[in-house]
Amino acid sequence: MRREEILKTEYSEKFDELRKNRMIVSFYKYGRLKTNAGEKLVNEIESLKLRVKKYEETGNTEFLADIANFAMIEFMCPQHPNAYYKATDSNESPGIVGMSENEIKRFDEDNL
Repeated sequence: MRREEILKTEYSEKFDELRKNRMIVSFYKYGRLKTNAGEKLVNEIESLKLRVKKYEETGNTEFLADIANFAMIEFMCPQHPNAYYKATDSNESPGIVGMSENEIKRFDEDNL
């Protein structure tokens, strides 16, 4: 399957647009990202965790856009003392909670 075909169902342009809009609002509300994150005035990971909790309490998906933005800001201006990017393979992944569609298929195939 081609990239464009996969992204039609596996990606949300609307989510990206909502995230971008939230970043513009945040610029006026809080100031510049490079100052707030770069000078460690705001703790991005703790702010992200607050929004995970708020989403769990309310179900308001606006908090999911905020979570993604705080993750992006941490990526751009990492505060973690050992931050780095390295693409990992499956054996280094923390995994998922639950069983995915493909895992179920493989399980069924292995147990026929």
